[in-house]
Amino acid sequence: MRRQISTVLIPGASAPAGINTIKSLRLSDFRGKILSTDSNNLSAGFYLSDFYEVIPEAEADDYLEVLLNIIDKYSIEVLMPSSGYDIFPFSEYKSKLKKHGVFPIVSDRKILEICRDKISTFNHLNKEFSLPFTTLNPQEIDTYPIIAKPRYGKGSRDVIQVNDQKELQYVSSKYTSMIYQEYLPGDEYTIDVMSDLDGNPIVSVPRVRLQTKSGISTKGKIILDKYLIEESMEIVRKLKIIGPSCIQMKKDKIGDFKLVEINPRLGGGTIFTTLAGANFPKMIIDLVEGKTLQAPKISEVTVLRYFEEIVLDERNKINYIGKDLLTSNACRM
Repeated sequence: MRRQISTVLIPGASAPAGINTIKSLRLSDFRGKILSTDSNNLSAGFYLSDFYEVIPEAEADDYLEVLLNIIDKYSIEVLMPSSGYDIFPFSEYKSKLKKHGVFPIVSDRKILEICRDKISTFNHLNKEFSLPFTTLNPQEIDTYPIIAKPRYGKGSRDVIQVNDQKELQYVSSKYTSMIYQEYLPGDEYTIDVMSDLDGNPIVSVPRVRLQTKSGISTKGKIILDKYLIEESMEIVRKLKIIGPSCIQMKKDKIGDFKLVEINPRLGGGTIFTTLAGANFPKMIIDLVEGKTLQAPKISEVTVLRYFEEIVLDERNKINYIGKDLLTSNACRM
C-alpha cells in the first residue's frame, strides 16, 4: 500500500522559496495540511499555511530540539527543502529525523558542502563541465574585468565587478573569504532540476532571467534549450542531488554557457517551473508516497512576478489577503 502524505513542513516562510513552495502545493491536488516555519514572527508564508511555528535560526543550539517537538506535535511526514539554511541540519540529522517518522528531502551533507563552497564546486566539476576560471588567489588575476564574490555567498549579495588592479587590491584588502571568477557578460539562466530519491534526474526546466532583484528572479521566460537541459541533468547526476535543485549558468563573451552556482534545494524562482507545468513540491510528495514519476510536459511561458499584500489586525490575525486561491485559516496551535 502506498503511503499517503497528510502533513508537510515548509521552512523559510519569510523568503520567496518557502512562500512559492506553499503556493505550488495550493495550486496542486495536494489536500494535506501545511505547517510553515521561520525565525521571523512576521513571515508572509505563515498566513498562507494551515499552521505555523516561529522557530530558532538553523544555527541555534536548540534548533533541533524545537524542530523535533514540532514534528511530533503536528505529526509531520515530509520536510521540504525550501530554505538554504534549514537543509543543513535536515541533512546532518537525517537519521534522527526519520526515527520521528518524518522524511527530509535533502542530499547528503557532503553534497551540500560541495554546492555551498564555490571553490569546492569548481574543483569537483571543472574537469567534466564548463566552469568559469575561479581562484582564491588575487595574484593569479591578469585579465579584467573579474568578478569577486563570497566563497560561501547566496544570490548576488556582495558580488563586485573588479575592473583593474587598483580595484582588485582594494577588494582583496577589504574582504575576506572571497573568490575571483571570470567575468561572464552574457544572459543568466536558471535551470530547475527535479531528481528522484536516489539522485536520478527526472526533469529539467531552464529559464532566462529577464530581471532579478537581490538575486531573485522577478521576470523570466522558460526556454527549452536542449544543451541546458542535458548539461544540468548531467551535473545533478554527477553529484547525485536528491529532490530539487536550481542551477545557474551564464554565457561568456563568445556565447558559451558556463556553470556559476548550484543550489541543492527549491529556489526562489521555482514557481516559474510550477507555472510552466512541473510542480516540484507536488512531485516531492508523489515521490515520498511511492509513485513513479514521468517528466511532465513543459510550456515555454513568460512569468512576471509582483507583490501581494497580507493585512493583519492588532493581534496579527488576517484582515485581508490578496489572493482568494491562497486564503486559509492560518492558526498557531
